[in-house]
Amino acid sequence: MTPTATGLPLPDVSLSPSATTPRLRHPRATLLAALGLGVCAEVFFDGPALGVSVPLFSGLLVGVLLVLGGREGWQRARPNAWMLGPLLFFSGMVFVRASPLLTALNVLATLFLGLLLTHFWAAGRVERLGLLGYPFAAMESLGHAVTQSVGVVHSEVGRWPVRGQLSRWLPVARGALLALPVLVVFTELLVSADAVFEAMVMGSLSWLVQLFSLGTVWRGLFVGASALGVLGLLAQALRRRRARELGEVEVAPVAARLGFTECITLLGLVDVLFLVFTFIQCAFLWGVARLPEGVTYAGYARRGFFELLAVSVLTLGLGMALTRWTRLTTGGQVKAFRVACSVMVGLVLVLLVSAMKRMALYEAAYGYTHLRVYTQVFMVALAGVLVWRAVTLWWRPERFAIGAFVGALACIAALDLLNPDAFIARGNLERFTQGLSWDDAYVLALSEDAAPVLAAHLAKASEDGLAPSLHEAFCRYPEPMQGGWPAFHLARHRAATLTSGRMCPVPENKVVAMDSVLGARETWE
Repeated sequence: MTPTATGLPLPDVSLSPSATTPRLRHPRATLLAALGLGVCAEVFFDGPALGVSVPLFSGLLVGVLLVLGGREGWQRARPNAWMLGPLLFFSGMVFVRASPLLTALNVLATLFLGLLLTHFWAAGRVERLGLLGYPFAAMESLGHAVTQSVGVVHSEVGRWPVRGQLSRWLPVARGALLALPVLVVFTELLVSADAVFEAMVMGSLSWLVQLFSLGTVWRGLFVGASALGVLGLLAQALRRRRARELGEVEVAPVAARLGFTECITLLGLVDVLFLVFTFIQCAFLWGVARLPEGVTYAGYARRGFFELLAVSVLTLGLGMALTRWTRLTTGGQVKAFRVACSVMVGLVLVLLVSAMKRMALYEAAYGYTHLRVYTQVFMVALAGVLVWRAVTLWWRPERFAIGAFVGALACIAALDLLNPDAFIARGNLERFTQGLSWDDAYVLALSEDAAPVLAAHLAKASEDGLAPSLHEAFCRYPEPMQGGWPAFHLARHRAATLTSGRMCPVPENKVVAMDSVLGARETWE
């Protein structure tokens, strides 16, 4: 046992002769588990839609890690075990939310957390990464999943007593190859001589054709590729690593090239610019300043929102760059730098409030869309990250990266809890009842997440002019299980339950499919 930089004991490294191929503690169990997860991946994901398959597969992967790692593996993984909660939450939200954009975000968050978890399962702490360390760690884990799996298979299978048996089976294989043309000729003659034997041979050949059909080959390739990928992740997660492989250094030290005077001048001028802009914004909000002629409130909001959002993001990057590249030699310089950065962060928060006010004006004029709702939630998360930046300037600056990472996860989690499609449908239907302008085609094209809101509106106002369009929206919802039980989805199931009993036209493809089934039945009879 060798101590790490954190004082925790680290098991000795046991690697195979190849420096990049890890030695597994339980090779056969790991290989069988990877093969089983590869089969599950084919069953779960080789279909048209995602559903309960994502949380099931995530739970199986975590369970395999816990079982194969044992008590020692859990002791090494426990400092990063908090990531299990977000991983299972986002994978579960793939089953709960049907919005395509939100589903993509949940899938990406699940994959990202899974890669980080496998990277830090054996050792290290995820909170010690720098801001760019998170994507690099995920890409490294993905790279190991791609490159290590073949080496692990070759290394472990090479230790099995199989090569000694090959010499016995090689003559049998050569004899089978020699017998193949002879068997073809004799089988052809016997088929011509006996009808019963012919039927048996034809049935066997059709079974072989189905066995080696394109679909079967594709499923086999899917299982093999998935098993190799899972094996690489398991090998990365369970292997014993050297201290230098832990990836605990936040950022590599660099030579500071910017002097204190240049830095504080830059920050001071930026603060003055933001202060002037903030003063003008306050004057406008208090009614002292007015819009120029020809500029409407909607145009005012549309023009300035994204620019203010870009300024906020760029300011965050500017502060981080100055923190890394500025030479601060005395305590007074460090304090002055922190004060200037804190003032800049505070003024940027005012800019974010102005941007949110502009978006509220725009939504009041035109209603809600995905872009507007998602951007509002992102701005709130960005404000939280900026506050965390101001805190870490004075307390443990190396912890800013973990706060930004948690803020990104919190942004996606807030969208999951908000349920944007239902929120958009609810707000725009209220605009409809109030006689305000709204985009009915946009609301009717929302995903199954909006089905309960549409059903509630129909129950309250079943005779208004919007009722036929709402009925048609329900009829456009797909089946709750597209491709079998792995695609079962809670929101699609709820929408299908609300659709039952409504008069919906049968889609043309289903009519064609039904005609073909009936025609086949008549031909059989």
